[in-house]
Amino acid sequence: MKMAKKIVFWTLVAFALVQFFPIDRTNKPVDSAVNFVEARKSPAKIRTLLKNACYDCHSNETVYPKYAFIAPVSWSVKSHVNEGREHLNFSTWQTYNKDLKENMLTKSIQTIQNKTMPMPGYIVYHKEANLSEAERVLLIQYFEEMLKSKTY
Repeated sequence: MKMAKKIVFWTLVAFALVQFFPIDRTNKPVDSAVNFVEARKSPAKIRTLLKNACYDCHSNETVYPKYAFIAPVSWSVKSHVNEGREHLNFSTWQTYNKDLKENMLTKSIQTIQNKTMPMPGYIVYHKEANLSEAERVLLIQYFEEMLKSKTY
């Protein structure tokens, strides 16, 4: 019993200490000239779907939820955001070359079809990101039209 109390005590101490090492939640400024939805003049419905389901991890417009202020959860959230931005950052869309854009659109279509994006764990806490089948089809059609017309 004495050992269990020590374990609990030191676990709580460690949890308290890690709170002193916050993540950087500063978003880089967004230039509307290179941001996907503005540069492409995306329709309102597409804009809303992307902002609700994609932009938190795939743009410089991340809105960090309350749980992202508690370590070590915050570290995981930041890691997911960084990884998402590495794969596709809608805030810097116009800076990508043609091949990268084509590849990102193709992969976006695949992940929407396979329902691997938005991530299931993200949807649990962000109900607005849970895309219906009709919304998935709408995004896929939008991206496919861009690919077909080569207007990225």
